[in-house]
Amino acid sequence: MAFETITGYCWPQSVVGGGQVALHLSSPGGRPVSVEVARVGWRRDVVFRDEAVAAGFHEVPQGADSGGCGWPAARVLDVDPSWRSGYYEVVLDVDVDGKSRRSHAFFVVRPQTGAPTASILLALSTNTWHAYNDFGGKNLYTGGTSVSLQRPMSAGYLYKPPGAGRRVTTLQVPDPLMTAHVGFIARHHLSPYAGSAGWPDWELPFLQWAEREGHAIDVVTNADLEDHPDLLSGPGEGSYSLYLSVGHDEYWSRPMRDTVEGFIARGGNAAFLSGNTAFWQVRLEEPTSEGPAATMIGYKGLFKSDPVYGTDRQGELTCMWSDRLLERPENHMTGVSFVRGGYHRIGKRATRGAGGYTIHRPKHWLFEGTGIDYGDLLGAAGTTVGYECDGCDFDYRDGLPHPTGIDGTPENFTILGTVPAAHFTRDTATRPPPPDQPSEAEYIASRAIGGGRTPADVERFSHGHAVFGTYTSPAGGVVVTSGSTDWAHGLAGMDPPVEQITRNLLERLSAS
Repeated sequence: MAFETITGYCWPQSVVGGGQVALHLSSPGGRPVSVEVARVGWRRDVVFRDEAVAAGFHEVPQGADSGGCGWPAARVLDVDPSWRSGYYEVVLDVDVDGKSRRSHAFFVVRPQTGAPTASILLALSTNTWHAYNDFGGKNLYTGGTSVSLQRPMSAGYLYKPPGAGRRVTTLQVPDPLMTAHVGFIARHHLSPYAGSAGWPDWELPFLQWAEREGHAIDVVTNADLEDHPDLLSGPGEGSYSLYLSVGHDEYWSRPMRDTVEGFIARGGNAAFLSGNTAFWQVRLEEPTSEGPAATMIGYKGLFKSDPVYGTDRQGELTCMWSDRLLERPENHMTGVSFVRGGYHRIGKRATRGAGGYTIHRPKHWLFEGTGIDYGDLLGAAGTTVGYECDGCDFDYRDGLPHPTGIDGTPENFTILGTVPAAHFTRDTATRPPPPDQPSEAEYIASRAIGGGRTPADVERFSHGHAVFGTYTSPAGGVVVTSGSTDWAHGLAGMDPPVEQITRNLLERLSAS
């Protein structure tokens, strides 16, 4: 498999100041590569540049999707201790017969454990990036059950050009086939899965806005929550006040959840400005000489083939967190679940939906300074509710929604806003399942706690919502959840009330 462009990856993907990162590159014809490294946030700060890095050409081996590329290091970077925690973009350029070819890699500079440089910690949804990455073969959506972290990211996951169609959410109504997005993907030769995961989609615009607002935020990868759990040892001296998840944060390992749930249980604050959050359990395996695991395991619907199925390790089974075999629904952590949510403004699911929440409890402190009142619509200007949504089972009392708790949502969870969402059926899916496979709605109903296989069971899970809400742990940790992937798109002037709510959240929860 040959490429007429430069491509590469960094290892390890997370490093502290004073450490090293290796650039593993394959250049067409072994041409020299121009490498530029920049921390990207509100500003793009270039920290390294070399116009002529020697790099050989290397084939993409068979099985690279699960076994990695195994390319040698073309250059090892020394990470200066002065480099701030954050996402570091690695821009790779090569000249091929007078035409410039470019691709991107990345790594993260994480803070030293016990020495945060901010009061807020954001974990990038890197597990989800890897689950969707289809470079060199399969991903977890095309039959793969293990994906390697030691390979390049396909086009679109780390960089997207500007223009209409970058978002997978339907913005123009009616547009049931997402023609703008599909055309954008094809026009720029991006992975067909690039609308579902990656740095440009949610975390980049969020960090650009938050840093411009004056908030200092340390950054780690998903895997860091497993490899370095003491990053969230607090709250208290030498730790963080607020943990953040932004965008599409779908794949969580058990140690990740233990880290975040332990932080909340000790009184730490958490904001899940994300959707489809912690829907699937995964395992990180095959540690490398540098320490981090190189492979992510996710059997998903094929969970009976997972080697831990039916063993004393079944708590690590790579299935839905809400599956009755695990009995650890994500509601315990976030307050909501994709099981009780679905899609909004994508494909044939709520295509003409409002794109914003109907507000039920406007006197909550999160709405201070917004002018929001009961029944108002929040976030529609930026289509802040879109793509994948999380909700909970609730009923109405005196006209207001209250969680029932039957799905694991904490009893003191306060529902602030809702908007309808629904799972894909056989007729509404953008990628319909084969005739012998269940639809998403059928599968979720059959596996979820309290679910089953009958049409009546499917009906019980067919009318979901994106639920914006909050609860407080017994130790005083405040948890806020947006119940939608697309909260970040309400920032940067797109929807002033969404911006004000985000200010209220960051200011209050990062100071406590």
